[in-house]
Amino acid sequence: MIGVLGAGAWGTALAQVAAADGREVRLWARELEVVASINEAHENHLFLPGVPLAPSIRASDDLAWVAEADPLLVVTPSQHMRSVLSGLDARQRQLILCCKGIEAGTMQLMHEVAHETCPSATIAVLSGPTFAHEVAKGLPTAITLACADAGIGRKLAALIARPAFRPYLATDVVGAEIGGAVKNVLAIACGVVEGRGLGQNARASMISRGFAEMTRFGLARGAHAETLAGLSGLGDLVLTCSSTSSRNFSLGVGLGQGRAAADLLADRRTVAEGAFTAPVLRAAAAAAGVDMPIAQAVCALLEGEATAEQMIDALLARPLRAEW
Repeated sequence: MIGVLGAGAWGTALAQVAAADGREVRLWARELEVVASINEAHENHLFLPGVPLAPSIRASDDLAWVAEADPLLVVTPSQHMRSVLSGLDARQRQLILCCKGIEAGTMQLMHEVAHETCPSATIAVLSGPTFAHEVAKGLPTAITLACADAGIGRKLAALIARPAFRPYLATDVVGAEIGGAVKNVLAIACGVVEGRGLGQNARASMISRGFAEMTRFGLARGAHAETLAGLSGLGDLVLTCSSTSSRNFSLGVGLGQGRAAADLLADRRTVAEGAFTAPVLRAAAAAAGVDMPIAQAVCALLEGEATAEQMIDALLARPLRAEW
């Protein structure tokens, strides 16, 4: 039996993957309408409409009931993960963290938060280029599964692997998490490029220079360059920066078109994690002495310190320098 904490689009898609072999899956949701929709109609009408769900998926708003399962896939918004995990009992369990972000205030990565709140748990991280609707429909997907204990990582990979859902193993938990967190902020920047009609050259440049920022920050936090160049780093960055199916990219498009960040975020039923990660990333980069001009520019735009035009002009006016 597998448990999933969080019944948004991504949590529901992962529940569908886990249930593909007929396994019982327990899915925790805050919204009673989501619980009823999944249990009665076998569909998450609110967050993943149009995708029939396996009958072995059962939803509940009872955290303790879902937490009887092992492992638990944690798919909460990153800024709420600590409060959710604090509601679990102290038993030994396996947690697979599937949320992407950096905690505000502490500047901790998700695995650091999990170790604090669940010190007896074994922690793994699942990250990579994944649009929820494609995963839920069974389209081919490859992801990184990172666990410091390679033996446990192999067992977890075997548990969640499916013919169209292929985990690649890593032991670099930090790298897997940093790729997933930073790419959300960079996707907003690429969306701004699209919203202002600046062309494909500009978007490719933004992706490439954004990857350089991700790499600098990752190395400063102890990540491996190979992880950042893999599925959870470069792979996720390319996907998220290239499609309006990305919540962060579409947020950037709206900003590039001149709409206010507050209005765009108020319209959203689902979370654009990059909007919450940007100010935390700016502070974390400053603390680590890492230059991240694109991330800083996105933060300034979100906080109303600059317009989209000013953001682009400032980046283009930076002094010439060596590429690496």
